Amino acid sequence: MDTYVYQVGGKNYINLTNRCNNACDFCIRQNKVGIPGFSLWLEKEPEAEEVIAQLDAAGRGDVVFCGYGEPTLRLDVLKEVAAYVKSYGGKVRVNTNGLANREYGRDVVPELENLVDVMSISLNEASAEKYDAVCHSIYGPAAFDEMLDFARRCAGTRMDTVLSVVDVISPEDIAVCREIAEKVGARLRVREYSAE
Repeated sequence: MDTYVYQVGGKNYINLTNRCNNACDFCIRQNKVGIPGFSLWLEKEPEAEEVIAQLDAAGRGDVVFCGYGEPTLRLDVLKEVAAYVKSYGGKVRVNTNGLANREYGRDVVPELENLVDVMSISLNEASAEKYDAVCHSIYGPAAFDEMLDFARRCAGTRMDTVLSVVDVISPEDIAVCREIAEKVGARLRVREYSAE
């Protein structure tokens, strides 16, 4: 059976798709089928009721939309499941590449504002050129500014907006990323790289 809900550190993670509009060099999906205890490659993308059934079986609680693909590529399912989580008092975090507005050709932030508590957006690099070199977005170098615009729009709402980088980039670039985060009104999170 496909794994749509998996638990790490006592948190429920939701895996909606294996598709992504980026192909980041450091992403574990490039060379792993899952994480310890869970295979995250999907035979079939789930409908909301299938995710909710696995979430109920896992004991509900807070959720993080973070699987082996970009969760906003399943925006309608994400919104339906997030609304369910909010209905029982759970908190919702979305880990995203921040390219949803480009993907859909519209501003989707208002659709997410009352459903998402924390929007965690992968900044990854300190410039459009460096971002393109490691993220290989289908949108090319323009993806960097698209992602920052999405972050700025999220930061203008009640969502706690976080830009994240992995600690493999230089301290100088991390400092630049901190300035970028401040300019868009977000917090910066420096994540430790893990090949696991």
